[in-house]
Amino acid sequence: MTPIPHAAPSETDAIFAPPVITGTSGSEATDILFHSLIDVCRRHQPELEAVLRGEANISELTPELMARALQVQGIWFQLLSIAEENTAMRRRRHVERTRGRSEVKGTFSNVLAEASAAGIPANEMHNLLKEIRIRPTLTAHPTEAKRVTVLEKFRRIYLILRELELPRWTERERNALMADLRDQIELVWMTGELQLEKTTVVREVSWGLHFFDESLFETLPEVLYSLEESLAEYYPDERFEIPPFFQFGSWIGGDRDGNPFVTSAVTRTTLKRNARASMRRYRTRLNDLGRRLSLSERALTTSDGFKAELAERLAASGDGTAIAGRNPGEPYRQFLTCVLRKLDATIERNKEEPVILPGPYYTNADDLIDDLKALERGLDGAGCRSLAVNMVRPVRRMVEIFRFSTVRLDIRENSTRTTNTLREIWGVLNESEPDEAPAADSREWRDWLSAELANPRNPTRQLKGLSEDAQETLATFALVSEMRSQLDREAFGCFILSMTRSVADILGAYLLAKEAGCFLDGAGVEICQLPIVPLFETIEDLREAPAIMRELLAIPVVRRSTRWQGEVQEVMIGYSDSNKDGGYFASNWELYKAQAKLTEVGRQAGVPIAFFHGRGGSVSRGGAPTARAIAAQPPGSIRGRYRTTDQGEVVSFKYSNRGTAAYQMELTASSVFEHALMSEREVVRGQKTEFDDALEALSGASRATYSQLIGHEHLVTYFQHASPLEELALLNIGSRPARRFGARSLSDLRAIPWVFAWAQNRHIITGWYGIGSALKNFIDVRGEVGEALLRRMFEESKVLRLVLDEVEKTLQMVDLSIAREYSTLCPDKAAVEAIFPMIEAEYALTCEMALRVSRGKEIAERYPAFRERLAQRLPVINQVSREQVELLRRFRAETDTAKREEDIKPPLLLSINCIANGFGATG
Repeated sequence: MTPIPHAAPSETDAIFAPPVITGTSGSEATDILFHSLIDVCRRHQPELEAVLRGEANISELTPELMARALQVQGIWFQLLSIAEENTAMRRRRHVERTRGRSEVKGTFSNVLAEASAAGIPANEMHNLLKEIRIRPTLTAHPTEAKRVTVLEKFRRIYLILRELELPRWTERERNALMADLRDQIELVWMTGELQLEKTTVVREVSWGLHFFDESLFETLPEVLYSLEESLAEYYPDERFEIPPFFQFGSWIGGDRDGNPFVTSAVTRTTLKRNARASMRRYRTRLNDLGRRLSLSERALTTSDGFKAELAERLAASGDGTAIAGRNPGEPYRQFLTCVLRKLDATIERNKEEPVILPGPYYTNADDLIDDLKALERGLDGAGCRSLAVNMVRPVRRMVEIFRFSTVRLDIRENSTRTTNTLREIWGVLNESEPDEAPAADSREWRDWLSAELANPRNPTRQLKGLSEDAQETLATFALVSEMRSQLDREAFGCFILSMTRSVADILGAYLLAKEAGCFLDGAGVEICQLPIVPLFETIEDLREAPAIMRELLAIPVVRRSTRWQGEVQEVMIGYSDSNKDGGYFASNWELYKAQAKLTEVGRQAGVPIAFFHGRGGSVSRGGAPTARAIAAQPPGSIRGRYRTTDQGEVVSFKYSNRGTAAYQMELTASSVFEHALMSEREVVRGQKTEFDDALEALSGASRATYSQLIGHEHLVTYFQHASPLEELALLNIGSRPARRFGARSLSDLRAIPWVFAWAQNRHIITGWYGIGSALKNFIDVRGEVGEALLRRMFEESKVLRLVLDEVEKTLQMVDLSIAREYSTLCPDKAAVEAIFPMIEAEYALTCEMALRVSRGKEIAERYPAFRERLAQRLPVINQVSREQVELLRRFRAETDTAKREEDIKPPLLLSINCIANGFGATG
């Protein structure tokens, strides 16, 4: 990046002399960003400088200035995050420079050094590489509040900060960079972060693709190269074939569960946009290769094999003479021209309104991969192996990873919708009304499903008289079959059935896939091409899952299908709903038990079960440090296959910038490697049963305490009034409604607004409630022996340690004095007097018991970096929280609609956004 000339700095700009960003301290980057924001503030609204410096009370400002003050605080939180990201990157580089790559935690080098030292043989590495599959999945309901245009500006700020690390700049050039930095912050100031209107699914698709365009297309192939380098270092006598084991999934444009805006037409548009995004990146890279590979036949010998490959492409192009004449004597440019023309024709065919160009086009990504392999062979055969490896192979790997789809798009629907569609089909076939169909939990219904699955469909039958909803459900399944053949065989990931309660629910999804043409049909050999993945969400569902899967994996059509799909059955487990259902501790323990039992079910059935972890960004929804979260999974439950959701602000945090994206992906992959290689080698001497019994007792006690709260007759009234729950719908952070089926009960409220609202009102019960009572009850019953056991488990049990560590971090964010202010918003004093004392007492008990078990002196003292980061934010967050209470009071009381919408709503929404940015999570 070359500094761009700018206008001379003003007198106020010149007051601050920006320090050089060096070493591992974060203070220089923070100072630069803070003073740059101050400068922008002075240019536009100098009266807000006191707010930024913590010297003013925003409640005394006019509505317009209050909105601006909240916005500027939100911007500052984003800039702080950028400074922290920059600092983390510099610290990792410092460790690598001074101690070596193997000392950087979360790298392949670190894990493989330990594996090699532990004597793990190369053949285990070969076997793992054959099986490993990692797929982070971007979800269809981003809780992220930042718009793409703002993300782009923050990306630019990060890049400028990185340039300021370099010592090569003159003072004049550094001043130019500083001016550019201020300009980018000014653009953020003038743009506004909040969505002006409710977002659409198409905008969500653009939001997701932004991260691929900015970082993921380029960095993911580099992650594979990092593994290749590390394997060569620690297993030098072996040659490893690195498959495209790390790919991305997405729910954006495919998640229909409770979202009426995701239709089959929207999914079709999503698929084509995703495809074009990857194809356009390949075109850019291939154009670059064409410019660089100006190798002349006069300078090297072209192999006969490559000459034949080139002649074949020139002949197929329909314009071979002209292509050869444009680059005479340059066979590699000629070859790439043929590839580019074919790719251009493919791009045009995959527009919303297809354009048919003359000449060949790619019918699938495999053909493009074959062309790139031919180019590699040609360069290798000409003695240019380095060019083949360093210039062509990265492009080929990019195509192998992203294909003609960028992501593997999952389709998700809930069992209520699929069962209703099946009942209509039953009605059409039996000339009856759908409500006359057998009960979904009856043997008769199960027998009907099995009979229909055994009945071949060639061709698929026409079902007339179905409702629009049922037709839409079938159209989505039909789209899978169509686009897999037309666009890319890996365009789709799987069909996820949420609210799975029975084997019949899953067989119903198989039948819908069959009706829509997703089967390879033949009598006795029916195979479903689309993986059907049950999602178990609530605690009761998790408990039933092993029995359901044991029965399912005994059904022939399921066994044949899983064998054809890769000899693995995927199961998704939900962190959010299980937490909402039973509280933080019970959720974590029930998830652990379910995985352990399901792993054994798969072993007994001869069909390995792989887990898809439905995590959110906050602790309450499964968010936790990546490496520790993976390490805490049951031994043998991963075996190299790992899927997880990356939601909202997590996506922005991980993938906005290339250095961070590369590290986050390598961290995930190396952690999966470590678990697969090491977990079953851990010797547990006589403590598993003892620890499990203790965790079971703690889980039961914590859930009982949590259930007393959420089952209290006054809880719903209290929650609705003492939090911004209803107002969250005004913040346009996703296309999805807050409730399934439009219901108003607590059970139908989605986990995201449930968690989001409790975080906004500073109670954050979803991350700690019930745990204090559980620990106290355990010690009361078992005495000193029980307390000693808990302390030993704190040191030795990965499950308990992860839970208690995250609980302590959450307790640091709770502020009951502010929570009490929110409680004053509830007009039902009986509800307040019933609920708030329960929360207050449990909070005090949880703090006490957490310190007693950990033998600590202060909450979260083991995490000084976390405490420091939070301490920088809490003064502003606390101020904004108190202001939000008054804004909610005024918003709800105001009867003048215009005043409510124009004067109160903007600062209210900004306060919600500001608190979310401050904590770094919306849900």
